[in-house]
Amino acid sequence: MERELFEKILNSLIEGIIVVDSDETIAFINDEAVDILGVDGEEAVGAPVRETIPNTRLHIVLKTGKTELNRIQYLEEKTIVTSRFPIVNAKGEVHAAMAVFRDITNVERMAEEVINHKEMEALLTSIIDAIYDAISVADEKGKIVLVNKAYTRITGMSPDYVVGKMATVDIAEGSSLHLEVARTRKPIYNARLKVGPNRKEVVVNVTPLFVKGQFQGSVGVIHDISEIERLARELEDTRRLLRYVKAKYTFDDIAGSSKLMQVAIDQARKVSTTRATVLLNGQSGTGKELFAHAIHNSSDRKDASFISVNCAALPESLLESELFGYVEGAFTGARRGGKKGLLQEADKGTVFLDEVAKMSLSVQSKFLKFLQDKEIKPVGGNETVKLDVRVIAATNVSLEKLVAEGNFLPDLYYRLNVVPIVIPALKEHPEDIPEVARLIVMRLNQEYGRVVTAIDPAVISIFKKHDWPGNVRELENVIGRAMISMELDEKVIKVTHIKGVFENHEKRSQLPEGKLSVLMDGYEREVIKAVLDKCSWNKTKASNELGISIRSLYYKLEKHGLTDNQTDR
Repeated sequence: MERELFEKILNSLIEGIIVVDSDETIAFINDEAVDILGVDGEEAVGAPVRETIPNTRLHIVLKTGKTELNRIQYLEEKTIVTSRFPIVNAKGEVHAAMAVFRDITNVERMAEEVINHKEMEALLTSIIDAIYDAISVADEKGKIVLVNKAYTRITGMSPDYVVGKMATVDIAEGSSLHLEVARTRKPIYNARLKVGPNRKEVVVNVTPLFVKGQFQGSVGVIHDISEIERLARELEDTRRLLRYVKAKYTFDDIAGSSKLMQVAIDQARKVSTTRATVLLNGQSGTGKELFAHAIHNSSDRKDASFISVNCAALPESLLESELFGYVEGAFTGARRGGKKGLLQEADKGTVFLDEVAKMSLSVQSKFLKFLQDKEIKPVGGNETVKLDVRVIAATNVSLEKLVAEGNFLPDLYYRLNVVPIVIPALKEHPEDIPEVARLIVMRLNQEYGRVVTAIDPAVISIFKKHDWPGNVRELENVIGRAMISMELDEKVIKVTHIKGVFENHEKRSQLPEGKLSVLMDGYEREVIKAVLDKCSWNKTKASNELGISIRSLYYKLEKHGLTDNQTDR
């Protein structure tokens, strides 16, 4: 949507268009205007409008700032109908005027060619929305003034949410290129950024917009490259249970302005500046890992490792060797040369132990010694290794009760419970549901390529009355399934979209254990297979039916192990 593109669009119209600047000289004249007026286009640009166009009133519109619609104007041999519009800048000052006109000398031709201003505007909007890449336009101050449909699909953010806000609103990692172009007045090409709540990686080109030599803003074209980044996938179980990650969430990603959530957030903010051990208490699906990410990213360790371990899934012997590492020959199958443990990998950083209550007593004893001495001894080794690791633990059960039952070491409990933070269940702060739901919609817009912009108030009312035994994870599951069931052009989640989904949830007291991604992957596979069967496995037709690119379909076929020679279809 650079100047050259706009000129091509305007030159393809069947209306004449003339733009004059503040000194009453012609700044732009399209091909149709040149033909109607019988002037030389190159000579007309820069010439006084009153000397070029008989009976013009553009100089009057410049002075009055008033629009003149459908006025008859007589030329030497032709009659035109013209509309004149003032063009104002961000300060509300008239700095240019535009005339849109057509030749009505031939009534027959007039009947075929008449298009009013609103139709022309709709045409331009349709062209912009038809562009596959995301478009964002900012004014000279760096505020977003226009985005297209692809922008919502890629960033997850609706026009209502971003228009009028600074161009930093969609940046998850990196700096705003709109603001940089506003500062330098120079284009930026092929910049890599991460945008939206899902931190989708994109390549962005931003170019400045000039009108008569004056900077008026910038246009950004955003290319989604996330689909080609994943070259290989680990086994889902390993990825779920044991992950070397960089903490990606901050306190800005935690939704909730209720008193209960603010208490938890304030406690987490305060402890993040210390090196104290933290114990996060909360039901499944309340966002304990989100808090762990935020605490790490607000600490002086944010540039070091953040390693997440789920203690519930690995057997005792494997959890011990993964946490503390092992030397060569420590056990059958041990890697030649041994292996560093996760605690050693997290040196100078943070380790997050999820579901710490599931840790066996023998591993608890060894971990307690690490907390006391700040050193570890790898499995099968004799030498100790000094470490500096910040520990954040999480549990969805009462450790006090486990201590009383003899299933959790009292000394380890006291070492972990230095700063306890209770994350409330969703049913305890239903007033936060609209804000939480809005962030979920933004993330899922990116994941599913949808353009959902709002949730009907009636749906929010239903959400607030539900107990949410699965907490935010369950809410995300409901919203995700509702969005998948929506038509591609639907933008508002309504009661009809959640009715069947929600009734299924009402019948269950708790969601099945597991990540939302695991649950949604199964549903996505069923939908894709059903559409492929409907289209006789014609992948082009199927991709059109699903509303995704053929490249995305091939990726998802590989992801779900779907082939056209399956016997189960």
